[in-house]
Amino acid sequence: MGQKNMLSEESMQRMEARIPELAGSAVKRAYLQALTTSGKVIEARGGQLIETTAEGKVRVIRSIAKPVAVTMGTKRVRARQA
Repeated sequence: MGQKNMLSEESMQRMEARIPELAGSAVKRAYLQALTTSGKVIEARGGQLIETTAEGKVRVIRSIAKPVAVTMGTKRVRARQA
């Protein structure tokens, strides 16, 4: 078996600091890929459900509830429907 790579605390923190940047570029890439393959993307923006087409058309589908702010570290439980 090979030797395990051990990361220093500093290099691990540097890698973790890049997570938001990497996530942002992954979301942008997925958005563009969806436009390319299906020709449209549906997203929630500013309390509205919006459809954007590859041609650049933007259409409001409907209004939706505003996002719920959750303080970091708290837990939320979805209520069961009867």
